[in-house]
Amino acid sequence: MGAGKSKPKEPGQRSMSLDGTIGSGSDSGHFHHLGPAQQTQTPNRSPAVGTGRRGQHQGQHHLAPTNTPELALFGGVDHTGTITSPQRGPLSGGVTTFVALYDYESRTASDLTFRKGDRLQIVNNTKKYSFREGDWWLARSLTTGESGYIPSNYVAPSDSIQAEEWYFGKITRRDSERLLLNLQNRRGTFLVRESETTKGAYCLSVLDYDNTKGLNVKHYKIRKLDSGGFYITSRTQFSSLQQLVFHYRKHSDGLCHALSDVCPVAKPQTQGLARDAWEIPRESLRLDLKLGQGCFGEVWMGTWNGTTRVAIKTLKPGTMSPEAFLQEAQVMKKLRHEKLVQLYAVVSEEPIYIVTEYMSQGSLLDFLKGDAGKMLRAKFPIKWTAPEAALYGRFTIKSDVWSFGVLLTELATKGRVPYPGMVNREVLDQVERGYRMPCPAECPGSLHELMLSCWRKDPEERPTFEYLQGFLEDYFTSTEPQYQPGENL
Repeated sequence: MGAGKSKPKEPGQRSMSLDGTIGSGSDSGHFHHLGPAQQTQTPNRSPAVGTGRRGQHQGQHHLAPTNTPELALFGGVDHTGTITSPQRGPLSGGVTTFVALYDYESRTASDLTFRKGDRLQIVNNTKKYSFREGDWWLARSLTTGESGYIPSNYVAPSDSIQAEEWYFGKITRRDSERLLLNLQNRRGTFLVRESETTKGAYCLSVLDYDNTKGLNVKHYKIRKLDSGGFYITSRTQFSSLQQLVFHYRKHSDGLCHALSDVCPVAKPQTQGLARDAWEIPRESLRLDLKLGQGCFGEVWMGTWNGTTRVAIKTLKPGTMSPEAFLQEAQVMKKLRHEKLVQLYAVVSEEPIYIVTEYMSQGSLLDFLKGDAGKMLRAKFPIKWTAPEAALYGRFTIKSDVWSFGVLLTELATKGRVPYPGMVNREVLDQVERGYRMPCPAECPGSLHELMLSCWRKDPEERPTFEYLQGFLEDYFTSTEPQYQPGENL
């Protein structure tokens, strides 16, 4: 039934390295540090808390998500974004005034239409702040005076760091690079995110260009002072992140480039179609265009409530009982991830309808085989990939076992790159001829034997992950000291 559907592709990578890897455009694994500044600078004024919001960036590329067995029944459908709804972190208690991060058009009579930058006040505020217990909050617009339900992931507390358009919260380094390396972004495009390695610190990620690396992303750690201030270099300190960003927008002051544009990000999907829109009437759906069919039924592009584009899977009568279907649908409803197609709603009476996100790129398989999929230029980690996967595309759990064996060498060498001194093509040739990495210095022989078992040529002869887990648990239990050494005894 066309189970695998592709979301729009993420920003493509930039270049191919000379040794055969598909380049990621990223810099080294270390943070960049600034040279000494002339003096401590604290700008006298900080910018007003930004209520502007990044909208969908035109011409953006996106990556199709991985298909899953669970989606075989529920099928797939389209997301307009890449990294969406940045995880801005917990909201402080007592905050009831919020600012809109994106435009939202009401889908039902109980929804509230608003524009990015509008200020909104939560209506059903209680001492326990129960209005936060869900994905839709009842709010009143301070701009229009109207009230209605709003998607909670479309707003942030007013006058907070979460409301800044450049603050992306808890996204990974790799995701920040995917966003910044968009072809439409210019040098100096930036975002601020939480540090992955240092709790309480932040990271400034900036798009740069040089003749050697081409387009690449530099990451600068923003540290926090005990007094509450922030700095990248201790000689230049700021009382707030807003002041820091304001300063580096005016002066590069040791950065690779002065900050220019805020990194664009797509509008997120709402969690569900609307408040309490789970079991919906069949009459609220319009079937617009048949996309495909299979042994279980048909897939349609459709419209819900005359407002929202969706995908609709119609199941043939007798495919499964309504009771069994609803039980499985309740499980699917709880699965939320930007790489998984979101299940929106169901029509539980036969013929059963399943309503999901609409996936404009169509079948994931067709997408990957087509010209767009071939141009993705996804990063391919040759040194970590089993030969049958690298040469013939045979990815299995046994090829994952091979990669785990390479990971063990990284642990034993404290992070050394595998196959030191060898480029990717050389690694492929040597491994095919039977070469295996020797035992690292100070690595126990039994652990190296485990690595070699992961690298057996015949995939079926490699151990299972269950065996690897048991071996390592027993190994570390037998080698760890019974007690931690005491101090000052």
